[in-house]
Amino acid sequence: MAKLRYIVLHCTATPEGREVTGDDIRNWHLKGRGWSRVGYHYLVKLDGSVEQLHLHNSDNQIDPWEITNGVAGKNDSALHVVYAGGVSAKRTPGTSVFSPKDTRTPAQKAALERLVKRLLEEHSSAKVCGHNQLSNKACPSFDVPQWAQEVGINKLRVL
Repeated sequence: MAKLRYIVLHCTATPEGREVTGDDIRNWHLKGRGWSRVGYHYLVKLDGSVEQLHLHNSDNQIDPWEITNGVAGKNDSALHVVYAGGVSAKRTPGTSVFSPKDTRTPAQKAALERLVKRLLEEHSSAKVCGHNQLSNKACPSFDVPQWAQEVGINKLRVL
């Protein structure tokens, strides 16, 4: 059991406009990668609906049953939130790579704000951050500290 330190924001790295379901993520992580648990606690869909993918309680500890696989080396101290999207709709010319892009819909932005503010209220020890602040990734394809400031999250609650 470890102290909850982070609420980490992620993107699914799927093309802009492509919906993703909890079942999609479970298949990618459990069957595709062979993980024992899904990587995220919550999924924010294109329409702003939120699907809980893994259970957790509202204390400031991460119990072993609450751990997911969102960021290597940080999972025992984090809750993970992912939004559907995060890359351009078209591949970079001449490659099979999609470019990182903030593809959040207005509904996703509103839902993400509500969810993160609720989680920060419930978990007084946590700070919000992007996956890219904890490891060398483009995910979540937007600047989380800047976003947090824009939506009025206290800077002391931002990594």
